[in-house]
Amino acid sequence: MFDIGFSELLLVGLVALVVFGPERLPGAARTAGLWIGRLKRSFSAIKAEVEREMGADEIRRQLHNEQILQMERELQQSIQPAATPPADTPAAPPPAPEAGPTTPPPATPEPHRQP
Repeated sequence: MFDIGFSELLLVGLVALVVFGPERLPGAARTAGLWIGRLKRSFSAIKAEVEREMGADEIRRQLHNEQILQMERELQQSIQPAATPPADTPAAPPPAPEAGPTTPPPATPEPHRQP
């Protein structure tokens, strides 16, 4: 991640020894270790929470898509039987044309429109 080698760690240790001195260096190292541990734990907790929320969003999206698909299936099933007659009852034949002379229907006057 940071690409820190052994020589860099040795240099940081020597600088810390000079700055803090041999009496306070173990306490400073312990405090630094505690803070680094707390930061790691808080970052991992945040990461886990974000992943959990992303998973919850994905699950919600999948459930919503499944509900939409189910409603579409129900709609197709309700439309399909209404569009086709049942197979067990025969379809009624079309009415026969009436016999006799055919006369055009009487003309109806158009309603009066005002300008």
